[in-house]
Amino acid sequence: MKSQLELAKFAGRWNLQRQIEDFRSNTVGAFNGIAEFSSNEADLAYHETGQLQIAGQAPMTAERRYTWAQSGSLIEVMFSDGRLFHAFDPNQVRPKAAHFCDPDQYDATYDFEGWPIWRCVWDVAGPRKSYRMISTYIPV
Repeated sequence: MKSQLELAKFAGRWNLQRQIEDFRSNTVGAFNGIAEFSSNEADLAYHETGQLQIAGQAPMTAERRYTWAQSGSLIEVMFSDGRLFHAFDPNQVRPKAAHFCDPDQYDATYDFEGWPIWRCVWDVAGPRKSYRMISTYIPV
């Protein structure tokens, strides 16, 4: 990356392509949609919506909402109810983040090397879940 990456640079609309590999069922799912970061006072409201296709099931509309906030050099990602989900340093090329949701562990690696196209890979492991989710964001 050539410049500092700060919260404001995420603002706007992104095409979102996501692949979900479920290691327990040996199936692959796909999500295609739009992610939008819109100004919410000092924070960014994140909203994604699109079509989720899971092998053997009819396509369905899916959506998620988070709040992204600058906290010093970190970006904090909060659930819609305000609880902290995770934080990462956007000035690292491949920052890592983690979240424990008892009894499962969520580990993320962001990848900003090809900015403005960027990715986030979540590896989820535990007694209830075992999957990898790869999300690619491309500016609209």
